[in-house]
Amino acid sequence: MTALTVTFLGTGTSNGIPVIGCDCAVCHSTDPRDRRTRSSITVHVGDRVILIDTAPELRLQALAVGLRRVDAVLFTHAHADHVAGFDDLRQFNYLAQSHLPVYAAPDTARELRQRFGYAFEDQFPFYGGKPDLILHEITGPFELFGQEIIPIPVPHGRWTVLGFRFGPFAYITDAATVPESALAALQGVQVLVLNALRARRHPTHLSIDEALAVVERLKPQQAYFTHMSHEVSHAAVSAILPPNVALAYDGLTITVGEARRAAE
Repeated sequence: MTALTVTFLGTGTSNGIPVIGCDCAVCHSTDPRDRRTRSSITVHVGDRVILIDTAPELRLQALAVGLRRVDAVLFTHAHADHVAGFDDLRQFNYLAQSHLPVYAAPDTARELRQRFGYAFEDQFPFYGGKPDLILHEITGPFELFGQEIIPIPVPHGRWTVLGFRFGPFAYITDAATVPESALAALQGVQVLVLNALRARRHPTHLSIDEALAVVERLKPQQAYFTHMSHEVSHAAVSAILPPNVALAYDGLTITVGEARRAAE
C-alpha cells in the first residue's frame, strides 16, 4: 500500500485559456485559476513519476511545478492537445540517461508511431537529442512500478479514450459519456477526476451537469473536474458545486489515500 500524489499540470480544453482573440470575462480574468493550459497530470507512486499525456505546454508545465523526472508516460488518446508536447520528453531522457517507457492503446500507439517514428529508433549515441522511447500497447490491466493500473475505455466522438484507475484514484478525460462498463470499473473509487467542459451540452465532452450525474452515480469521497473551457469561471462555478466536487486548476497537488500495489 502506498499513497499517491497527483499534480494537475494543465486543466484546460483544446484551445487553452485564455483563448486567442477572445474578449470574454474568463479569458481576461485576474484569477490565476482561470488560466488553463491543456490537460495533463502526474501521478507519483512512491519515488516514481507517471505522466499522463504530453500537452502542448509540457515544457512550461514542467517548469511551473518543478518537474524534474518522468519515469513513464500513459497516453489517453492521440488528439493534438494531448500529444503535441511529445518532443519535450527528450529532456527527461537526458536527465535520467535512459530510455523512457510509454503506454498507449493499440490505435493510439499506431498514431504515435506514424507521427513520431523517430522517437522509437535509436539514432544517436547519447540521450537528449530527441525522445528515446519504448512503446507498450495497452490491452488490459497492467503493472507499472508495482502498481496495478486499470485502463477504462470511454467514448469521445468517433474516438475511444482511455481513462486510468490507480487503486482508489481514477482519471477520466475527454469522455462524451461514461458507459456502464466504465462505471462498473470505477466502483469504489475514492477520488475521481472527470472532464467537465462547460454548462452547455457538447457532442464529444461531458457537460458540468453530466459530470455531476456521474459523480452522483459513483459517490466518490472527492471529485475534481478538469478539461474545462473558457465558459467555466473558477470562482462562479465552484460556488455552486456540491461539497465533494471541486474544479481542479493548473498546479493543484492532491494526496490520494492508499493505493493497493499489484503484488498485494
